Amino acid sequence: MSEANPWSVIQLVAERRIEEAQSKGLFDNLPGAGKPMELEDLSHVPEDMRMAYKILRNAGCLPPELEERKEINRLVDLLEHCEDEQERVRQMQRVRFMVTQAKMRFQRPLHLEQDDPYYDRLLDRLSFITRKAG
Repeated sequence: MSEANPWSVIQLVAERRIEEAQSKGLFDNLPGAGKPMELEDLSHVPEDMRMAYKILRNAGCLPPELEERKEINRLVDLLEHCEDEQERVRQMQRVRFMVTQAKMRFQRPLHLEQDDPYYDRLLDRLSFITRKAG
């Protein structure tokens, strides 16, 4: 005599409750109904770290490297819209300082791959700002 799988019992109960809810129309008019699901590409995150990554992301926490990148991006945005030349120079110095600080903190350079869209965007914006200042 084989033992019953407790998970199959739970699965059976869950499926029945879902069917009951569907027949009562409880899933009608839910937010996002009829729209495609937005699936995340987590292929760049190691499989054993994906759950922790999702929990931290949902809690609004970013890894320090991404927090640095976000702040540098914010500063580059400020530079792009800065009219005052002295303020622009000050912000450019701040960007340089943050990159240097990141190198020291993480014991490695702030590495941007050339195929990273952020890399091209940062270079384009810094070139534009340098031309504008010069």
